[in-house]
Amino acid sequence: MPNLTSLLADQGTTFENAFVTLSLCCPARASILRGQYPHNHQVLTNGGPPYYDNGQARNGGPFGFNKFHRMGHEESNVATWLKSAGYKTVLIGKYLNGYPKEPNSETYPEGIKPTYIPPGWDEWYGHIEEGTKKGLYYNYRINENGEIVSYGNDEADYNTDVLVGKATEYIGRTANDPQPFFMYLATNAPHDPFTPAPRHKEEFAGTKAMRLPSFNEKDVSDKPSWLRNHHPLYSAAKIEQVDKLYRARLQMLLAVDEMISGLIGALEASGKLDNTYIVFTSDHGYHLGEHRRQGKESAYEEDIRVPLIVRGPSVSPGRVLDQFVLNIDFAPTFAELAEVSAPDFIDGNSLVPLLTGGTPPTGWRSAFLFEHWNESAQQWMIPDYKGVRTSEHVYVEHGTGDYELYGLLIDPYELQNIYDTADSTLVSQLKSQLERWSDCGGEVCRSAM
Repeated sequence: MPNLTSLLADQGTTFENAFVTLSLCCPARASILRGQYPHNHQVLTNGGPPYYDNGQARNGGPFGFNKFHRMGHEESNVATWLKSAGYKTVLIGKYLNGYPKEPNSETYPEGIKPTYIPPGWDEWYGHIEEGTKKGLYYNYRINENGEIVSYGNDEADYNTDVLVGKATEYIGRTANDPQPFFMYLATNAPHDPFTPAPRHKEEFAGTKAMRLPSFNEKDVSDKPSWLRNHHPLYSAAKIEQVDKLYRARLQMLLAVDEMISGLIGALEASGKLDNTYIVFTSDHGYHLGEHRRQGKESAYEEDIRVPLIVRGPSVSPGRVLDQFVLNIDFAPTFAELAEVSAPDFIDGNSLVPLLTGGTPPTGWRSAFLFEHWNESAQQWMIPDYKGVRTSEHVYVEHGTGDYELYGLLIDPYELQNIYDTADSTLVSQLKSQLERWSDCGGEVCRSAM
């Protein structure tokens, strides 16, 4: 991604220790919008089992978009805060998993239809949740300010290109508007199905997935029970499939990289580039062969780490910081940049003191909490867990009664679980930290461990 490097990283600050508090799409996005740990905003999964409303079974469960809406979170989040501060707000792309696809569906709260636009957004181009991965990059629909627009299978309909077209059009259309704007631009890429733009399908020929020490891990006898059941990638065909998916993801990111160039160009042409903050990140990480598996949601580094690069006024160019920063920090950061007071319920800390190039604030977090809930109770899926990550250790307690502890300084790829042999004082300290933080809220969460 050369544009990412030259236009964002070289011109801004990179956070090399950025993490999510739950490695799953909807809970992570809810944390971005609200600045809260999942145990506080209560959007714990993407979907869920049936739930009962006045004794009647309904599908979909009070999770994802449903949960966010029912909890009243759409009345107070980064969009409503910035709108109240005089910003114009626009969302383009993916909102929350479960965002409605069917009119009058019993799955959704009363009055929620595909034309629904949440409070706080002046312009809305929300990708409609189709209930199938096939409707992500072609043959999808977008709620465009209350009108449902269908896109087909032509090359010009490629989702990433359509989204960036709407973003650059908005920037150009509002070039002479003195009112500041907040844009939430969320591509589906590189989410599966792994579908590159046609112009990129031949790129990265022969490229293979990174063979980290954790790739196709040989011995998982020390791992929790859910992972011990995973078979190694025995055949060359299975490993080649992992390589194929890796290549496709790289190919998909080329369109995202072109998006960055298009956005920078549009901002420059509008005369607003030097007065705009650009934040590049993701909602979670992803496994491709590490620890014998493909996917997300685990407590391992590949899943909880995300990229984070910020460019903007007074942000030091080419700077790399190693402080722990979390997705719950984005909302208070946006609030401070917009000069609006963030609500007391926020669990995160504003990143503004880290962005200005001065001495990092004292007392910045030295550890953090991460968590996970199993949305289906299927035994083959990753069970509930909660954990603490410090600069030297990661400690995880699983709902199945399994424990994990890794010494990251000598075992950065988390190959050897040392829970059974570690010093009891260390284990006790980590347990105490986790107990203190597992149900924290507001100011307690914001304080450093």
